[in-house]
Amino acid sequence: MTTIGKWEPELKRAILLLAIMAAALPAMAAEPAPLPGCAAAIAYSDAHDGVALLILEDGKIRCRSADITTPRELWSGTKSLVGLMAAAAVQDGLLTLDERASETLGEWKSDPEKAQITLRQLLSMTGGQGSTVGRPKGYQESVMAPLTASPGSKFQYGPAPMQIFGEIMRRKLEARGEDGNPRHYIERRILTPLGVTVGDWRNGPDGAPLMPQGLLLAASAWAKIGEFVRAAGQHEGKPLVDPAAFTALFKGSAANPAYGLTWWLPRRTPAGDPVTLSTDITDHPDDFPADMVVAAGAGNQRLYVIPSLRLTIVRQARLNLLALAAGRKGDWSDRQFLSMLLKPS
Repeated sequence: MTTIGKWEPELKRAILLLAIMAAALPAMAAEPAPLPGCAAAIAYSDAHDGVALLILEDGKIRCRSADITTPRELWSGTKSLVGLMAAAAVQDGLLTLDERASETLGEWKSDPEKAQITLRQLLSMTGGQGSTVGRPKGYQESVMAPLTASPGSKFQYGPAPMQIFGEIMRRKLEARGEDGNPRHYIERRILTPLGVTVGDWRNGPDGAPLMPQGLLLAASAWAKIGEFVRAAGQHEGKPLVDPAAFTALFKGSAANPAYGLTWWLPRRTPAGDPVTLSTDITDHPDDFPADMVVAAGAGNQRLYVIPSLRLTIVRQARLNLLALAAGRKGDWSDRQFLSMLLKPS
């Protein structure tokens, strides 16, 4: 046997090992390193009842906690899907944002104030409806409730406007001969195309799907919605919703510049607004990127989307019901959390 022949098996194994390593190099190079503030952000979130954290940069994972696949309650984070549903309905010719709700809710036509309420006002919480956070009534009961402010004059955060919009969508879809369930519409038009799997979606007292709360998503699923928003409402290079209506979702109202159509914005608000006390995003708006938009829920559930920084950030937490019932705000700070990621020391 020649010297070469003697070492032939070892040479083959060496060549095979080199080939395996070469094939693995692109994958290894494609895996980005964690963000500099990742560990600190996870520690801060965990110290405030956090259960999941996921951060994407350019769609790639740059920071994550151990469990990002368990569906969890979004609470009022559900509301932001109602805005996206409205933008899809505009594209489908079902509605316009500035049409009067009474065009669909015929029972409002005899009420001088209700007759003037637009869909834009409902979605911006300025339609005049008063309601208790966390205690949604059924669709029709919400429609029939009296106003507590003149339309357009006051920002009143609560479940009623979202439930009313659910009833409007139900009637519009059924008038077209389609399934009137708003949840099914959202899933068909937005969630399924984006590859989002719903963990659960609770119904209200009337058996209809809740529009202001009730959706359960995993952090990985909620991030897909964030990426869709970061892509300006486009999916696979095409608009999945009406572009103009999508843009309108992120413009505040005169009554509350920090709230668009179901999305929170880093803007200053009128002094003494009790709702914004649950977040300090509006206290120091200059500390945040101007294009940041936020879906927020009780217990400090958060979906932050920052297009200029190519970031989508999901944070989920346990809801402390005892503290909520006692009216305790807690010491969670969006400002402090995001500073760990945007301005790591």
